[in-house]
Amino acid sequence: MNELDTEIMVGQLQSRGMTRVYNEEEADLLIFNTCSIRDLAERKVMGKIGQLSRKKKSQIIGVTGCMAMAKKDQLFRKLPNIDFVVGTNNITDLSAVLDEVLQTGEKRIRTDDQFEENLDYLVAKRDDKVKAHVSIIRGCDKFCTYCVVPYTRGQEVSRSPDDIEKECQILAHQGYKEITLLGQNVNSYGKDQKDWNTLFHDLLYRLDKIEGIERIRFMTSHPIDITRELMEAIRDLPSLCELVHFPIQAGSSRILKKMHRIYTKEQYLEKVSMLKEIIPNVSLGTDIIVGFPTETEEEFQETYDVFKEIAYSVAFLYTYSPRKGTPAMRWRDDIPNEVKEERLARLMSLYHDITAKERQHLLGQTLEVLVEGRNKDGLLKGRSRTWKKVIFTGQDSLIGTLQPIKIHSFNHQTLIGDLINQPVCASLA
Repeated sequence: MNELDTEIMVGQLQSRGMTRVYNEEEADLLIFNTCSIRDLAERKVMGKIGQLSRKKKSQIIGVTGCMAMAKKDQLFRKLPNIDFVVGTNNITDLSAVLDEVLQTGEKRIRTDDQFEENLDYLVAKRDDKVKAHVSIIRGCDKFCTYCVVPYTRGQEVSRSPDDIEKECQILAHQGYKEITLLGQNVNSYGKDQKDWNTLFHDLLYRLDKIEGIERIRFMTSHPIDITRELMEAIRDLPSLCELVHFPIQAGSSRILKKMHRIYTKEQYLEKVSMLKEIIPNVSLGTDIIVGFPTETEEEFQETYDVFKEIAYSVAFLYTYSPRKGTPAMRWRDDIPNEVKEERLARLMSLYHDITAKERQHLLGQTLEVLVEGRNKDGLLKGRSRTWKKVIFTGQDSLIGTLQPIKIHSFNHQTLIGDLINQPVCASLA
């Protein structure tokens, strides 16, 4: 979502005649589009902006994104060299805020709590010419106790299905082959706009009909909201990829309740069982936090056992860190860091074992790969439908196409293969 917001801001600024540069020394305007999920991300931004205050070059500096919403005018006190702060719900105001700073020389802030769906997504300046992110819903109503997103992104606001379909049609006309539908919780799409009579699975059926869009992905799914209708859409629609990012966060029902995830381990496993029954070739992704306050060794073992049972293909694994402004801050962070790190290492080791077996199983198989470009070694690269990274030799003309690749080996997490039916150059007599 932050990447898409950046693309929209770049497009807005270029439309007013500004030029994007990739060397901060050349820039007249520096924008830090921030994330607040992890404390480390915030500290990096604070440190970088602090360094800029020691430089003599006069530059306009702005902070946007989740950190702007979390800290608001506190940023001006902590970092006096900042000129403006624009929150996640005010991207539309960026150009006007910049004008005010230029005209008055005074600091400006826009951090509305509620998002109004009035963004011009078509102005987004995308560097990738094969894959595109498309926003369908912003905000989150779930209020997990460890998460700042409901406070930095606000309540759920769905985007009009007509606008989404129009953007995807334009992207298809521009040659894009894959779209990823974005939302803090895509499964909630349309629930805030009952008169549309369009839920997430309904939207997918509409988008699948767009000629030229070969693949559709989506993230992130909240387990409580995934429905049989959505699972059947993944099974039945040719464009829908068979990877579902389905975060469990923890394997203990007590910890899940403390996290306010609104489901039990047993309910989660029921959904997974249904998914695998309806989509036998489905791959699952997850997010997991280890070392949540009061987590016991036995409860961590439950997480480990669930991970082993499901055998996730994609996993983002973290140790718990307290975030100011979240309900979990009222609990003592009572798990020592060395215990958190040891649990994380055990889970990472299991994850590596599972994915190593998965790669071994794929040897000799043929995967459909969307060719995205070349890697640093000059080989063509792309992804399978289940997000496996694949490299192989071939011509530039294959970029942007779907190709069958037979896997013969792998290097770390990257699969290596050969193009099926590779054209043979005829020799001249």
